[in-house]
Amino acid sequence: MPVAQTIGSTPVPVKVWTKDVDSASLDQLKNIARLPFVFHHVAAMADVHLGIGATVGSVVATKGAVVPAAVGVDIGCGMAAMKLPFIGAALEGKLHDLRRAIERVVPVGFESHRDPTPESRGWKRWEDFHLIHQKAQDLKKKAMCQLGTLGGGNHFIELCLDEGGAVWLMLHSGSRNLGKSLAEIHIDQAKSVVKKLAVALPDRDLAYFASGTPEFSAYMRDLHFCQDYAAANRKTMLSRILRELAIILNDGREIVPESEINCHHNYAVMEKHFGEEVLVTRKGAVRAGKGDMGIIPGSMGTRSYIVRGKGNPESFDSCSHGAGRRMSRHEAKRRFSVADLQKQTAGVECRKDAGVLDEIPSAYKPIDEVMANQRDLVEIVASLKQVLCVKG
Repeated sequence: MPVAQTIGSTPVPVKVWTKDVDSASLDQLKNIARLPFVFHHVAAMADVHLGIGATVGSVVATKGAVVPAAVGVDIGCGMAAMKLPFIGAALEGKLHDLRRAIERVVPVGFESHRDPTPESRGWKRWEDFHLIHQKAQDLKKKAMCQLGTLGGGNHFIELCLDEGGAVWLMLHSGSRNLGKSLAEIHIDQAKSVVKKLAVALPDRDLAYFASGTPEFSAYMRDLHFCQDYAAANRKTMLSRILRELAIILNDGREIVPESEINCHHNYAVMEKHFGEEVLVTRKGAVRAGKGDMGIIPGSMGTRSYIVRGKGNPESFDSCSHGAGRRMSRHEAKRRFSVADLQKQTAGVECRKDAGVLDEIPSAYKPIDEVMANQRDLVEIVASLKQVLCVKG
């Protein structure tokens, strides 16, 4: 569908790809649109929902400034997926063993590797670690041990089947504690800078750095480091999981994926839109330029989608990053029981306890509705249904 609603009471308009958006999120979008350096319009994806400062599911193009909160605190968070050379029959009777094997080689939640993995030690970007913010210099060892770990919350690892029965490996994770720490350092610094300049903001969480300043350069440097770290984190997990799958499914022989996608959905990048070079921040949004491959996951009991971008300029070549929460984690725990979780994840090999109740499928917007709302942004390449899910 085209833009569902346009809000024009701000200096630049807000274009929203859904009518399923609460008033608090609309207020956040309007606040962003009031910033003097926002370019052309603000785009809100079909999964838009309340965030800190900026909504999750927003795409903001700027000229002359960057808003750290418009990227978010999990810098570089995103998705990775591989199509494997197996059909679903290869998994029969093995799902429990596969889940245990994955959990053995990929720490989840607050856990990390005891020592850096060989993949972590071999990552070339460590040579630049001394350049990042001085307040994060003591995090190097922890960051090295967390490269190749999942994290908690809505991060997950899944084995899925597409419509033809082919097996896919898919995961969702970001830059772990390093990204969160650096994001918070820079967000606090931006607030301090804006306060000293006595700049009035519609929301103090929308504090920014002006281009050409040392603070802007430092944030962009750390942002790019964390984006690279997040991509390497996903790649490391995939390689470790593939080795375990090879043992269980392929008699120990190497598995060669038929295709692979690794994409951010919390990041910033320079792009050209409406004839001008601008800094695009996507917070809970995937690049969907013409031909770009992306991943849009549902919840742990619903479908996910491999998509190809259509390159719609109105969305700044973007699409949603998932289904989007329809209620808070606290509300999900209050409203639903473990029995509800078990029912909604029937047929999926996964945890079904109170520890993941806040991730119950009903806490999210219906993924098929989200996909219908962005038909003008992406085309569906494959529809996936999970049979195994590992969560933090």
